[in-house]
Amino acid sequence: SATSLWTDAQDMVDACIALGVDIMTPHWESTFGADRVVEIVNKDFKKAGIEFVAQNIVTNDFGDQVFKPYVMKEQNGVKIAVIGQAFPYTPIANPRYMVPEWSFGIRDDSMQKWVDEARAKGAQVVVVLSHNGMDVDLKMASRVTGVDAIFGGHTHDGVPQPVKVKNAKGITLVTNAGSNGKFLGVMDFEVKGKRVESFKYRLLPVFSNLLPADPAMDAYIKKVRAPYEKKLNEKLAVSDDFLYRRGNFNGTWDQLLVDALMDVKGADAAFSPGFRWGTTLLPGEDITMERLMDQTAITYPQTTLTSMSGETIKTIMEDVCDNLF
Repeated sequence: SATSLWTDAQDMVDACIALGVDIMTPHWESTFGADRVVEIVNKDFKKAGIEFVAQNIVTNDFGDQVFKPYVMKEQNGVKIAVIGQAFPYTPIANPRYMVPEWSFGIRDDSMQKWVDEARAKGAQVVVVLSHNGMDVDLKMASRVTGVDAIFGGHTHDGVPQPVKVKNAKGITLVTNAGSNGKFLGVMDFEVKGKRVESFKYRLLPVFSNLLPADPAMDAYIKKVRAPYEKKLNEKLAVSDDFLYRRGNFNGTWDQLLVDALMDVKGADAAFSPGFRWGTTLLPGEDITMERLMDQTAITYPQTTLTSMSGETIKTIMEDVCDNLF
């Protein structure tokens, strides 16, 4: 969003704290740069008691863990381990210079190591908080044993019931709970004899226009937006189409952006990162500066005109498919 960009992510940091987030794993955080991420984790989050977990982020030189791989919590007398899986392709999908000393990747082998360690320390339930994306989570669940459930993100799938994935030692439940606060994924475990006996899962829709706003959060949002309100509300155009960006392939917002790039840059073809975010607009709605920034407010907004061979274009597209699927 515009305010996230203009406040160097502080608006979202304070929103996470106000919301009462307990544990999180990163994706876009890295585009604010490694130093800013570490500053937030060591100051704001530490003070608020928010755990930031990522088993698959290690240093380039010695392979040391950058963040905690997992945390142990006790709930209703049951020991639970929550392991973090950050977006594995960060230095490929985003500029490498932002995280020059960190290495990412899926790292099934180290995931297995941390699962085994957590179990050895008495974890009765092991959950992975993942930003792999649904397809990669399904694959990982088939290769890593001892995980009860993966709570996933990245591909924004609203999955009504967990997918049961078989592996060498049992079954792992894989879920995704949509995006943009449209759903809340709720998983209840029944634990007996130090293991999960059964579960109940609900994908709860959040009807924001029917629920009263939380007064404290509402006041916080108004306060953050106040200095930028005039700029955000500037009207740029009126949409004559249904503008959206969702799903794993292009949407009409993407098309508008690549058409603009070809027009302004005089290019034969244009690529735009397939983000699945931003506000959907109906025909006849105003395109304000805020709605445009919803789609484009990234920390590396530069566009370039480059000569490419067909072979290079094919390689790029294959890479993108690998990242996602």
